[in-house]
Amino acid sequence: MAAGQTALSLSEAQRQQMIAELAQWVSEQLAQQGGASQVNYHLPITPDNWQPLGGDAGFRRYFRIAGSTNLLAVWAPPSTEKNHAFVVIAEFLRNRGIPAPQVLGFEAERGFLLVEDFGELMYLDQLNADNVDALYGQALICLLRIQQCEADKTIFEPYDMPILQREMGLFSEWFVPRLLGYELTCDEREMLARSFSILAESALEQPQVIVHRDFHSRNLVYRDHACPGIIDFQDALLGPITYDLVSLLKDCYIQWPADKVRAWALAYGAMAVEADIIAPTSEATFLRWFELMGLQRHIKVLGIFARLYLRDGKQAYLKDLPLVVEYTRSCARGYPELAEFSQWFEQTLMPIISTQSWMSER
Repeated sequence: MAAGQTALSLSEAQRQQMIAELAQWVSEQLAQQGGASQVNYHLPITPDNWQPLGGDAGFRRYFRIAGSTNLLAVWAPPSTEKNHAFVVIAEFLRNRGIPAPQVLGFEAERGFLLVEDFGELMYLDQLNADNVDALYGQALICLLRIQQCEADKTIFEPYDMPILQREMGLFSEWFVPRLLGYELTCDEREMLARSFSILAESALEQPQVIVHRDFHSRNLVYRDHACPGIIDFQDALLGPITYDLVSLLKDCYIQWPADKVRAWALAYGAMAVEADIIAPTSEATFLRWFELMGLQRHIKVLGIFARLYLRDGKQAYLKDLPLVVEYTRSCARGYPELAEFSQWFEQTLMPIISTQSWMSER
């Protein structure tokens, strides 16, 4: 792929050529690995004898190899995807007993990877009211193990103020003007800056740990009676202890009763204290961290989902916007220091949001 090109900028013929090259590369990788006990496959590998899988929010393409029970071929364009980070973090997690996929082959220049396949059954496919306590219990144990890992600053950069602010800026750039068609005034931008600073400061005052940044039901692979398989961790940073917790418990793709979410969050806080990840902290403080971290994340996600639709043509994310809007409203109205943001969101944005087709189809 030429410098500056992305998966979207390639023609269909170019994409098919890259997929054919990936198939050839995978065949070579498997041949080199020979009769490794963990690898089961039939040669030759071609685009005709593997199964394309659904994509994700990035530009990655996945293929389950025919005749293999445990291998995925991945094309992750290096111009858009953090492939080196994925490989390094996968090894870091696996060396510490965290169930991340093994990387059996990697070519950086073209963004080709051969990785362990945990299967296609995600947490979102399995979760229901009867099993959520058990499944979330396993996921939270896995999260605790991640947060107990040493904060290796050579691998994980800090989740600092500029990143937190830049993320929330996606709301002002993509959700409000481009998706809703509303132009912010100077006063409104100043109000948003004040509100965003409150959220960022709350995030930075929390104990800082390894943060997956997308620890939710679409990135946790269900494994029977075991901790979930962890994927999509290439954006991990050192950041607030409640970030991954709120990603899971206030998932953008599935909702649970508020009292259960509160109980799960406080139980995890107690576990973190017992594991010496954080010092003893009052329930009120931990819940405030949790709630305001969720609001930061959901403001960011409103911008991300709008961008995924408008820039990348991924319309499916529109149907998830109503839940994120609900999370945003319910949290903002609960904190007096965010009253001006809450009032503005209700009085200015909600009349526009309520007319959107994606809102009426919920």
